[in-house]
Amino acid sequence: MSLSPIAPARAAHLSASDVHLSFGGRPVLAGVDLTASAGDRLAVVGENGRGKTTLLRVLAGHLPADRGRVRRVGGLGFADQRLPLGDEHTVGHLVDLELTAVRAALRELDIAAEALAGGGPGAESAYAEALAVAERLDAWDADRRVEVSLAALGAVADRSRPLGSLSVGQRHRVRLACLLGAGHDLLLLDEPTNHLDSGGLDHLTERLLRHPGVVVLVSHDRALLADVATTVLDLDPTHDGRPRLHGGGYAGHLAARRAERARWEALHLEQVAERQRLADDLAAARDRLQDSWRPGKGHGKHTRATRAPALVRAVHRRQDQLDAHEVSVPEPPLRFTPPVLPAHAGDWLLRADGVAVTGRLRPCGVVLGTAGRLVVAGPNGAGKSTLLAVVAGEVAPSAGEVAVARGARVGWLRQESPPPSRRVAREVYDTAIARLVASGDLPEAEAVTLPELGLLDRHDVERPVAELSVGAQRRLDLALVLAARPHLLLLDEPTNHLSAALVDELTEALAGTAAAVVLTTHDRRLLRDTREWPRLSLRPL
Repeated sequence: MSLSPIAPARAAHLSASDVHLSFGGRPVLAGVDLTASAGDRLAVVGENGRGKTTLLRVLAGHLPADRGRVRRVGGLGFADQRLPLGDEHTVGHLVDLELTAVRAALRELDIAAEALAGGGPGAESAYAEALAVAERLDAWDADRRVEVSLAALGAVADRSRPLGSLSVGQRHRVRLACLLGAGHDLLLLDEPTNHLDSGGLDHLTERLLRHPGVVVLVSHDRALLADVATTVLDLDPTHDGRPRLHGGGYAGHLAARRAERARWEALHLEQVAERQRLADDLAAARDRLQDSWRPGKGHGKHTRATRAPALVRAVHRRQDQLDAHEVSVPEPPLRFTPPVLPAHAGDWLLRADGVAVTGRLRPCGVVLGTAGRLVVAGPNGAGKSTLLAVVAGEVAPSAGEVAVARGARVGWLRQESPPPSRRVAREVYDTAIARLVASGDLPEAEAVTLPELGLLDRHDVERPVAELSVGAQRRLDLALVLAARPHLLLLDEPTNHLSAALVDELTEALAGTAAAVVLTTHDRRLLRDTREWPRLSLRPL
């Protein structure tokens, strides 16, 4: 792996050739090839657990590949889903860390200026080189750019503020603001839209569109992908096992993906049908052989003797054909199959009157029918998640009252997953469903198994939850909520960590369900898809 930290932004380049990586014997990346130059914005997409975050870490040089080559030209800015500093550090420490290259460039320029003033040998060329680095980074304006992004993203600007006093969302907004202001040639971003409101999303989109170098982006936000991606690398399984690189932006990727999925399914069905035909032929040949060896009354032994060898050869021939015909095209990936959610009998399902939570939520009211729809809107800090927690019975209101219709089941998908268990996903799911059945909250006839939902593959179903990717844990959360067959579905940022394909399938399911749905989201595509739903707009305290 090579790196040239002083290349101009127009020379920024990132490439990967035949990258392979396995964890515990399980392939995660297989034959990844990509090339991105200045002005390219490469989106990496795929179902949860397909190695998107892993690929970013390999491209950043934080994780070595088992095989293959990665080459980077230009200064690197990388934001994964883990912060590089602990709670004891401050916002200022995080700013300084992300502006390390800027700070170093200005120091080197000062040193070179002093040497130039002293007239030492080689001072002029050293100063010219230091000046070129500082100009490439636009180092003098970096702190101002960070301040602009901090304000636009709604991030904490007080540099003395300890990171431990900030929420997860606030920390990530601070870090993203630093990266957008640092002037990196290569910008690698993992789910940057998480925790952003509409203003922050607009700012991020504008900065990525103006970025002069290379952007590699992992995101579930379909609107962002549609707005900024020039090419798309799809890590989802293919019939030949290799990732696909699609041009034409996100729209071109969707068209190519649909066409390839249709071809894949058709090829698989053809091979399965051919194998079944051969199996039927073999069974028929065996039946004929058996009938010939047991002739009906009146048949002589010579009939059996003359026909048996030909039938034996036919059976062996059919068996050889069946053994030679393997279904080489693997079964296509699972599709999300949501359970039927019921409507609750009655005129109303939810009533909230003057509900408030001190320091978190202004007084507000909600009335929802048995098949109602509601989008809870507002900027970060307006109390959207708090309202859903109050409705779910998790948080007691400091004022007002909440009533849910008698016998109504409430399902709440929280914004973040709970601490992961060491138990395997199937056990966690089965235990939760058994508890619901035993308590009488879920009729046994309505229970579905985890594989039936099409949210986790067979491998992840049997893995400890703590070993699942963030996205796979989110899928398990969704499975637990839906399998309880709620009459009222509360969804707090449901698209977080989910693949774009699953979000499309979930959106379609929400449109057709008989249950009532209340959701909060900053996903602009989901907001457009639910634009006909009633809105409840909340304001920060």
